[in-house]
Amino acid sequence: MSPYVLNTWYPLTWSRNVGRALSAHQIVEQRVVLYRTEAGQVVAMEDACPHRLMPLSMGKLKGDAIECGYHGMTYDCTGACVRIPGQTQIPGNAVVRTYPTHENMGLVWIWMGDPTLADRSKVFDLPQYHDPAWSAVEGDALEIGAHYLNLADNLCDPSHVSFVHLSTLGNAASEDVPVHSEVQEGKVLTWRWIIDAPPIPLFAKYGHFKGNVDRWHYYHYHAPSIAIIDFGTADTGTGAPEGRRDNCMQIYACHFITPVDQNRCIDHWLHVKNFQASPEVNAALSADFRTAFAEDKAILEAIHANEQRMPERRTIKIAIDISPRRMRRLVDDMVGSEAGAA
Repeated sequence: MSPYVLNTWYPLTWSRNVGRALSAHQIVEQRVVLYRTEAGQVVAMEDACPHRLMPLSMGKLKGDAIECGYHGMTYDCTGACVRIPGQTQIPGNAVVRTYPTHENMGLVWIWMGDPTLADRSKVFDLPQYHDPAWSAVEGDALEIGAHYLNLADNLCDPSHVSFVHLSTLGNAASEDVPVHSEVQEGKVLTWRWIIDAPPIPLFAKYGHFKGNVDRWHYYHYHAPSIAIIDFGTADTGTGAPEGRRDNCMQIYACHFITPVDQNRCIDHWLHVKNFQASPEVNAALSADFRTAFAEDKAILEAIHANEQRMPERRTIKIAIDISPRRMRRLVDDMVGSEAGAA
């Protein structure tokens, strides 16, 4: 298995998708099976019976236990074997590994590392998600055929929207506006302001801005796999750059990335906004985000294909790469720290 940060909370799947049925998932090159207990708690186990390595996701749920579909060995929600058909003695090593889980922001989060370090209070949370003055809309689980750090590069990079997302998130007014970046505790922050310029199509459509605006992008990348993009717009000259946000349209585009393996990741995305909207408007806004993220998917998969085809090719670095480079160093440091502790 290639190096991943393990002692961290990863998003695994939408809570809405986990019920009283076994479901198989892959994360950091490991396979897990999920289900809910009768009391509603999410259980995550290694998706392999220790007898013949039969995937437990192909078995049956019996109460709160999984019965292996090959020989009927049954494991309770702690991973302990509680039944072996045809014998009463249960070997001490008849145990399946389980993983800590937690639910927040509509997602099931999983801890793939040392379970004694799994502090559920450290699961990522965005306060506005719970604020009744804001509204949150769940999006999709977008599978992308690329390494998750390539997606992370994209989510540390405001500059690409001026060229990739001209129908939704960007316009030419920002092409030459500098990008700023700094490393904070466990994260990389990237930002820029575009002052006295036309609104991007998304805000022109839903914010009904008629004249020029002041707009901002703050990309918060929480290593190793969470990106929160705070972007908004206010009529130019009304004080937004100085901190006045009572007359603006503001959206948090949230990206929670599941690293599947070296060639795949899943982007669980949702948006949180400072206004209420009808179901029709929410659906239309989600459709516009879906369009934009499909554009990212096409680019990232094309890049990944060329990386696989030209593994020895070294790419050049330019000024806008500073945030992605800082992000990758931060992830490398986390991996190195875990290796050193081990």
